[in-house]
Amino acid sequence: MKAIVISAPGGPEVLQLQEVEDPELQREDDVLIRVEAAALNRADTFRRKGSHPPPPEGASPYLGIECSGTILAVGKSVSRWKIGDQVCALLNGGGYAEKVAVPAAQVLPIPPGVSLEDAASLPEVACTVWSTVFMISRLSAGETFLVHGGSSGIGTFAIQIAKYQGARVFVTAGSEDKLAVCKDLGADVCINYRTEDFVARVKEETEGKGVDVILDHIGAAYFQRNLESLNFDGRLLLISMMGGAVADVNLSCLLARRLTVQASRLRYRSPENKALIVSEVEKNVWPAIVAGKVKPVIYKSFPLSEAAEAHRLMESSKHIGKILLVP
Repeated sequence: MKAIVISAPGGPEVLQLQEVEDPELQREDDVLIRVEAAALNRADTFRRKGSHPPPPEGASPYLGIECSGTILAVGKSVSRWKIGDQVCALLNGGGYAEKVAVPAAQVLPIPPGVSLEDAASLPEVACTVWSTVFMISRLSAGETFLVHGGSSGIGTFAIQIAKYQGARVFVTAGSEDKLAVCKDLGADVCINYRTEDFVARVKEETEGKGVDVILDHIGAAYFQRNLESLNFDGRLLLISMMGGAVADVNLSCLLARRLTVQASRLRYRSPENKALIVSEVEKNVWPAIVAGKVKPVIYKSFPLSEAAEAHRLMESSKHIGKILLVP
């Protein structure tokens, strides 16, 4: 099969399409998928640069943590899936290829109304947002929720599912065009972080209280300001550190407002934990997609051979929603 190989850690130009060995079913509960499309994620760009640890033993050496496609083979203990089923999956790597093997418990059906190609954009964002915002931070109806980077793949999905669950949604983004898309997706308060102080705007919109839950990928650069933006019993959930890993923090607001700070990365969870998250996503998120209340937001699709160009687009941050690769 063909797959994208990292020739050496570096810029997008190190991504090369090569002939490689087909993946094999390593466990009796694996399935083999012919990839229809794979979606890009920031984690792919970090791994390309060499800033992420290598994948665990037995995982695919190739990029790509979500895909859609058709099942080609199933392990001996797989009962739910059969050859020919159209599915999407949360991967342990290997999506930037024509075929990928994945544990059956990380596979999801294609939601009715979503194309096979577009479904590649769903598993990682759905599992990330549901596991953090709802399973960990327990955002509930009537609460307020702030997601930074509202026009990103994570952001566009988080807006929709939070609205579906009855929350009031705040977003930050860096342009009026991006904020307009966020508003169309259901965001209630849209903040341009280039021209506004998001802390002041959050306080203004909540009568000085702050929001109940924040989903943040910036890290150090926003840490103190995020704490200042939270309501009593507020929860801050970190999923990345694009704005740095080390911050000076005034801890007094944590004590004064009983704040909780947590962090989570889907990539490093155990197979059992990923299986639980995938099950919860199918139970709680898939009905919203079927009902048309949550939809994929696709910016552009590239041929697999143009993976380097797709990475350049992602790192430019000019896109809104997800970027796909199609073998």
